[in-house]
Amino acid sequence: MSGVDSSYVVPGPRDLIEVTGPDAVRYLHSQLSQDVESLATGARVLSLVLEPDGRVCAAVGVTRTAEDRLIVDVDPSFGEAVVARLLRFRLRTAAEFTLTAAERARDSSEEQSRIVDGWPALGSEIIPGETLAAETGLTEVAVSFTKGCYPGQELVERMDSRGAVPPRRIVRLLVEVGTEVGSPVVRDGAEVGEVTSVAGEHALARVGRAFSD
Repeated sequence: MSGVDSSYVVPGPRDLIEVTGPDAVRYLHSQLSQDVESLATGARVLSLVLEPDGRVCAAVGVTRTAEDRLIVDVDPSFGEAVVARLLRFRLRTAAEFTLTAAERARDSSEEQSRIVDGWPALGSEIIPGETLAAETGLTEVAVSFTKGCYPGQELVERMDSRGAVPPRRIVRLLVEVGTEVGSPVVRDGAEVGEVTSVAGEHALARVGRAFSD
């Protein structure tokens, strides 16, 4: 679904998580779906933070700002949950996490840009702890299939290798102005999904396998 590339920056404010220390890069590499060990200073990639069962905790950006310092950016109000997930497996690891919360939510212009760009937001398109990585449309830009082990890898790799179709996926739609979040998506007279975000005639929706483009 998503038309974004690996350098995409989500419009508007973000919660920022600073990760520092001698083990910062190694530890984040072990916890994220993306390869961050090979990041050059100043470079940024998209990644998924997954639960051990393969369901999505968050979609994030990761910037390496120094040899032992990275910044993880995430949708406003979700930084605390991401820190809690990343700290879950930090045992005898020299990596410190500092959260700076966004001062506001996205405004209407930023939200419209997000929707037009096709970026799935936490709490709208991505339901933390429920949504599968394959449902997000981000695996091509946010997952490394060569980096090695990380929590949730087994399900991501299995679905990719088998070409499995997820039970739901996120799509971009053009809708009638006035369409509201929660409105049904109808194809051939059948309800096949639900609008999750809308800005004018642009919308994102979560649809089932019965949906056809």
